[in-house]
Amino acid sequence: MRGAAALLAAALLLAGAAGCGGDGAEPGAPKRATLVLDFVPNAVHSGIYAAQQRGYYRDEGVELTIRQPGESTDAPKLLEAGRTDFAILDIHDLGIARERGLDLVGVMPIVQRPLASVMARKGDDPVRRPRDLEGRTVGVTGLPSDEAVVDSAVSADGGDPAQVDRVTIGFNAVASLAAGKVDAATGFWNAEGVALRRRGIPIRIFEVDRYGAPPYPELVLTASRRTIADDPTLVDATVAATSRGYELVADDPKGALDDLLASVPGLDRDDQAAQLRALGADLRPAPFDPAVLRQWAAWDVEHGLLERPLDVERAFRLSP
Repeated sequence: MRGAAALLAAALLLAGAAGCGGDGAEPGAPKRATLVLDFVPNAVHSGIYAAQQRGYYRDEGVELTIRQPGESTDAPKLLEAGRTDFAILDIHDLGIARERGLDLVGVMPIVQRPLASVMARKGDDPVRRPRDLEGRTVGVTGLPSDEAVVDSAVSADGGDPAQVDRVTIGFNAVASLAAGKVDAATGFWNAEGVALRRRGIPIRIFEVDRYGAPPYPELVLTASRRTIADDPTLVDATVAATSRGYELVADDPKGALDDLLASVPGLDRDDQAAQLRALGADLRPAPFDPAVLRQWAAWDVEHGLLERPLDVERAFRLSP
């Protein structure tokens, strides 16, 4: 949902080129690599920061630089151009990039199920289920994936998505729902949903995989096929260290939270702790499930995000 809006500053493009894997380092030295996040750092990235803080990447022979997004990032193009070695992409953005001819490959799921949801504010005339959104105002960011989430939730509950009044609110779901400007809004249940509940705003959350969508991995660690072909050892090492980081998150969330906050000091501890609790076991690493990926690709076609189903064996690295 957010991948198309999470952008990297143009000034980082040249810096990123200097930090990519093929850097001519001395034999035996850690290989430098860069990873561009999909959004500003938060709990969903905790495994990456834990792996960096605890030296897991260096254990695997990788010196990883994590780049936060800024206002001009097009992460798929950075990958294709070799300006970054890895990026976290929203799975829909990965599919769209491949349809546009960019030979990018998902190498590891970061979270094991969709984060997308429709959040409805409780009130005197509450929305109790998705089909109750007929005739109501639903805030969307303007991204096509939001439309798919609304359509899926309402139709899966027996409603008519065409009867939903949608208004573009950008990434302002929390403020819009808090002020009562919309009856519902799209957002991530682990982020906006947590923020609303922490503010004491009564809401119901309709998670998209409970209403029509398959349990696809929302965020995917991605590399170009060129990187995979030219330096498979770098890819294997980065996946191994990242997986180890997310195992730590599952086994020691407090320690992983400390690592995240040490890396990004401006984050609020209570907010990030609440997000980690919400994510729970969904952050424990697991391999891609080809059957689920095929269901996801069909779902994206059904809802107009893709023109045709992807060849998941080409779009994802299903085995090392």
